[in-house]
Amino acid sequence: MPDLTIESGFAGPVIGIDEAGRGPWAGPVTVAACWLDARALSSLVPGLDDSKKLTAAQRETFHAILTAPPHLHTVLSVPVETIDRDGILNATLAGMAEVAQALAGLLGDAGVGEVAQVLIDGNQMPPLTLPAQTVVKGDSRSLSIAAASVIAKHERDRIMKALAATFPGYGWETNMGYGTKAHQRGLASLGVTPHHRRSFAPVRRAISASS
Repeated sequence: MPDLTIESGFAGPVIGIDEAGRGPWAGPVTVAACWLDARALSSLVPGLDDSKKLTAAQRETFHAILTAPPHLHTVLSVPVETIDRDGILNATLAGMAEVAQALAGLLGDAGVGEVAQVLIDGNQMPPLTLPAQTVVKGDSRSLSIAAASVIAKHERDRIMKALAATFPGYGWETNMGYGTKAHQRGLASLGVTPHHRRSFAPVRRAISASS
């Protein structure tokens, strides 16, 4: 289970950053940054963990707590156009840098102090000017990263469910844009939508097959 062991090694506020949605064929990639107020951790229900290990209902419960004061967060959904232009990795890393900088500003405005460290899930470093480190499997090790993973996942799922109502037939309300059989069938029968990532090979093949 994630805890604050890594965070406790720094004398100042520590930000956790994670993303949701790098792999799907459709929809944005969502990145979140979260700072946990250690004085308010008793208000967290037990079980905060990597978002992939939680149910949708658990993520919703944690999301409501993590996005309310005194904790602070920022979240950004990087659109498909940016993903196709810059590539999914670069688009994700740029989004991580943006949410980190935005949250650093919020922490300063709130009088919490200058960021002591940014913890990035994974092994790829965003283009940050803030002090930072990557943490492999960070969402299972750092409570701040786990919090960011829950926020990012819940926010992205909400976006994909809304898109599913406008573009039915792809199963986005359950597969969240991943390349499931339902999504494959939708691509084959309905074609490519404005929310598909044209830089992804399965979508490129669907475009070629329809031309």
